[in-house]
Amino acid sequence: MSTKFDFVIVGAGIMGLAMARELRKRHPSSSIALLEKENALGKHASGRNSGVLHSGIYYPAGSLKAKLCAEGAREMAAYCEEHHLALKRSGKVILPVEPDQDSQIEILLSRATANGAQAYIIDQAELTKIEPFAVSCTGRALHSPNTALVNPLEILNHLEQSLQSTGVLISKNTRVEDVHMSDSLLKTTQGEFGYGYLFNTAGVFADVIAKKFGIAQKYSILPFRGSYYQLSEKSKIHINSLIYPVPDLRVPFLGVHFMRTIDNHTYMGPSATPALGRENYKHLNGVNLIEASSIAKFIGQQYLKAAGFRRLVRQEARRMLKRNFAKDAQKMVPQITNEDLVSSSKAGIRAQLLDLDKQELVMDFLVEHADHSTHILNAVSPGFTSSLRFARYVLDGEAGALRW
Repeated sequence: MSTKFDFVIVGAGIMGLAMARELRKRHPSSSIALLEKENALGKHASGRNSGVLHSGIYYPAGSLKAKLCAEGAREMAAYCEEHHLALKRSGKVILPVEPDQDSQIEILLSRATANGAQAYIIDQAELTKIEPFAVSCTGRALHSPNTALVNPLEILNHLEQSLQSTGVLISKNTRVEDVHMSDSLLKTTQGEFGYGYLFNTAGVFADVIAKKFGIAQKYSILPFRGSYYQLSEKSKIHINSLIYPVPDLRVPFLGVHFMRTIDNHTYMGPSATPALGRENYKHLNGVNLIEASSIAKFIGQQYLKAAGFRRLVRQEARRMLKRNFAKDAQKMVPQITNEDLVSSSKAGIRAQLLDLDKQELVMDFLVEHADHSTHILNAVSPGFTSSLRFARYVLDGEAGALRW
């Protein structure tokens, strides 16, 4: 015997919660079920998020990330202010770490302006006032004053409680095992759920769910693990906010950066190494041999044909040694030493979508539809930042016609 809901959402990360919130606002009398495979929210990407509300600097005009990030950041900040959740408008500086990167600052400034994000070029004297230990190799940097910090778990928990108070069912320990599209029925570890319309916000497993609906055959999630060092409590280095390098715009990673969190811990990272499984956060935990084989094949192909990817692989291989990681950090904060870096348990998985036909990483958000269902296939960074705006984007039909 199954229970029928007007809307079922698979995956109770930030995207699933945001979708449920927007559905409840638009359909106050509807029945909504949010299914989560874990016993608590925040076990994966959303709970392991850096907590940075990105301002919208990096993304090329016309992309969904450009369209949704800046407005999404403002909405998430307003949500935190409205509900008295932690919010710190820390700002961020972006530094060239090689002399030939100076022109990239102009590109980032142009993108920021086009995307509605505030950003300014500053000189070394202004940089020193903001971050006394930071040095730009060209004497210039980009300052994003509105970049903010939040507590991701606090936001997830508040949304969970708020949704439950409006009658949304959040069913934990509920893993989707099979889909019967003809009956609009999910078989799960907690029984059967019927749906009028389904939203797939399953993050690192979004492609797996989508394939059960007969779509997204050309896509697969390629997981990248991000690991961090923490600044030693004995260090004389002090970071006020966020220090990022100018990124390589050919790959969807922002590079190793300094991040002072909302609870005043300072981290350096993340790495961007292909993981050996979708939940391979540490060592051999979560390793999947079939996925590891596919990942190794892709790495080999990309290394041979893509210069940007070769550079990424070489950089990440170097950074596996602590002394090389410290050398890269010194390009932004010259006074830092090996002794300032201590190991950290902080780690996350980036659910990066791969286009199997093109053998390319999908750089933008991606949404596809099947009968009575919508699938958010690629919602990587700045997904958390954009989530509230993203939900409106989907439900307004901007992502294509919803097949009600």
